[in-house]
Amino acid sequence: MQLRSKLLALAAGLAFAASAQADIKIGVISSATGPVSLIGIPQKNTVALMPTEIAGEKVEYITFDDASDPSNTVTLIKKLISEENIDALVGPSSSPNAMAVLDFIAEAKVPTLAPVGTIAIVLPMDDKRRWVFKTTQNDGLVADKLFKHMKETGKKTVGFIGTGDTFGETWYKVAQDYAKKYGIEIVANERFKRPDTSVTGQALKVLSAKPDAVLIAAPGGPAVLPQATLTDMGYKGTFYQTHGAALKEFIKLGGKKVEGTILGGSLMLAPEDAPDSNPAKKVALEYINAYKDKYGEVPATFGGNMYDAGLLLERAVPAALKKGEPGTEAFRVALRDELEKVKDLAGTQGVYNMTPEDHSGFDERGVELLTIENGEFKLVK
Repeated sequence: MQLRSKLLALAAGLAFAASAQADIKIGVISSATGPVSLIGIPQKNTVALMPTEIAGEKVEYITFDDASDPSNTVTLIKKLISEENIDALVGPSSSPNAMAVLDFIAEAKVPTLAPVGTIAIVLPMDDKRRWVFKTTQNDGLVADKLFKHMKETGKKTVGFIGTGDTFGETWYKVAQDYAKKYGIEIVANERFKRPDTSVTGQALKVLSAKPDAVLIAAPGGPAVLPQATLTDMGYKGTFYQTHGAALKEFIKLGGKKVEGTILGGSLMLAPEDAPDSNPAKKVALEYINAYKDKYGEVPATFGGNMYDAGLLLERAVPAALKKGEPGTEAFRVALRDELEKVKDLAGTQGVYNMTPEDHSGFDERGVELLTIENGEFKLVK
């Protein structure tokens, strides 16, 4: 009788272990502190709004803050892979951090949903990048909107100033392509570091080139500094910003100095202005309202990038579960394959249509041309 009780207890323990093993583990790395925290905080907060169960399986989120430091991101991804045996990664928050972990996620075959700006994380497609799916608009979609507007409003020259990292360098390459497409000449090209407190030297060089417009490529708070500096120096041309500046804090930090800025971003910045025919409008408003209910404020679009990662997992996981158990390579491979098949998924930022060649999946519906009027984002009509 005693032996039978022990066997039953052992069987129950094994059943419990098997069910625990079946939980889907999602690693989350965000930059909730440091220079990129304006992006990382809404992303960290959004995890609480992501699915906790998919196809009957519990989803566990294991979250870390990399303090905006790529070396910390590397340490954390190694920990998540070796100690937690994660099935997927959502994060990190910034482009340099994402590029820093590319080798590790590819080697471990961990599908990754990266809410970062740079197109370099998914292109050119290769054996490493096939494990990454980007939940932000590709730079080219945004650049096309910006340079088309420059052309239509009579701009002939533009000065460029960006961060001296993956985000800024990639954006300069994209800017060159679209400047050529629309017949715009880039007459200045400057860089600065995200933590810098002064860009006087770079601003003077841009100012001396007398451009009709200035394009600033920087994510989050650092996007304000070059624009504020040039404004203080008396620059009267038009400022353009990338989707890296698409957050309310950009307006709060810049104040009157960012009025009239033209930027490309998601309809999340002005959802009420978007037509009801845009399938992303409903999802964006649902997310915004859920975030407001929980945190008492409107989320930055970067939080939406995290929320969309949850929607993508919700779409891909059920089919992947038919091909492997969570915690196994078979499941991770199947999940990657299913993410690549996602079609017509409306998110907060646009509509996702993934392909083997395109791991962002957005079309022109994923980018709106916006301006800032009286301290608010408005769609450019």
